[in-house]
Amino acid sequence: MKKNFSILEIKDFLKKKGFIIKKKKKNQKKKSSFGSISRTFLTSLIIVSIFFITPLAIDLTKKNLIFSENFDNDSKKNLKKLIDNQDTKLDNKLNPNYLFDDVLQFDEQPTDTVRLSASTIEELFQSTNYNLNDVRKNKLVKPISLTLLPEEIKQIENTKKKKDLFIQIILPLVIKENNYIKSDRNRLFSILNKNQNTIAENNWVNSKFKQYGVVNKNLSTLKIRMDEVPVSMAIAQAAKETGWGTSRFAQEGNALFGQWTWSGEGIKPAGADDGSTHKVMKFKVLQASVKAYQRNLNTHSTYKTFRSARAKLRDKGQKLNSMVLTEHLDKYAETGKEYVKVLQKIIRQNKLEDFDDAKLLPETIDLESLI
Repeated sequence: MKKNFSILEIKDFLKKKGFIIKKKKKNQKKKSSFGSISRTFLTSLIIVSIFFITPLAIDLTKKNLIFSENFDNDSKKNLKKLIDNQDTKLDNKLNPNYLFDDVLQFDEQPTDTVRLSASTIEELFQSTNYNLNDVRKNKLVKPISLTLLPEEIKQIENTKKKKDLFIQIILPLVIKENNYIKSDRNRLFSILNKNQNTIAENNWVNSKFKQYGVVNKNLSTLKIRMDEVPVSMAIAQAAKETGWGTSRFAQEGNALFGQWTWSGEGIKPAGADDGSTHKVMKFKVLQASVKAYQRNLNTHSTYKTFRSARAKLRDKGQKLNSMVLTEHLDKYAETGKEYVKVLQKIIRQNKLEDFDDAKLLPETIDLESLI
């Protein structure tokens, strides 16, 4: 006969045999189920957040790559200090490591350096209606850039004809270089007037710090150095240094301004002392000589007073007066103040100031804004 046992009787029997019976909690399965759901939810939330946040992070990174900190533009205040002679530290130090890198790169560019005869150049000027009388009247210069001076210029007996030919050759080169500087100067002021600058803009300004040898990234110094040279002054110096294009340095090395060098290629002066090591810098094309000349005036410590006087004229809103600025070139030659008198005489006698406000007719659309 089968006997039915109750649950209590079974439990008592198992206890007597040494078994421990624990009651299973009813909500254990529910808790386990809830924990699994929670973990799934959190994982999903994290994955969704990653997909949502990642594009924002990428966008923010892009913005940081495009925009950077502005330059601390206190240059206007510093320029005033310089003009008022309150700060002698501005435009003082020079880093020479990169000064002429762009000049040398330009000089190494492939160029057609065929030397034209004086008669051929005169025919070229006539065929293009390029003459100095029209330039004085209309203030427009034909963009004719010759790479070499003609050998026959030494043989031209008519002094006025020789001078006019020399001026016609040099004038477009000087204005062209001034245009480059003017364009850079306009870009610099545009960048400094912005509330926020791009990485590209900052890189450009940093490259100009190197180009002009500016130490400690001083914007006031860059403004002082990155400026034009009066056309009349440049032509007068070229005329004086080359004998109106007839000197050996000009003919053999395109050296228009008699700049010295102690390294690299150059022409040894005939009358130099045996122990001297300096040479006159030589160039493959005339334009490179003009570039090097302007960079020299704009950076060398010898011409600091020239740059200061130029900055004062700018501050007063006046034109760059060559008769004023040549007063600060007494250290350009060993003759000192006598050299200044000669330059001013050349400017006056040949009415070179007529060309100071002349504009170069544009070769490209980029230069049209400069006219």
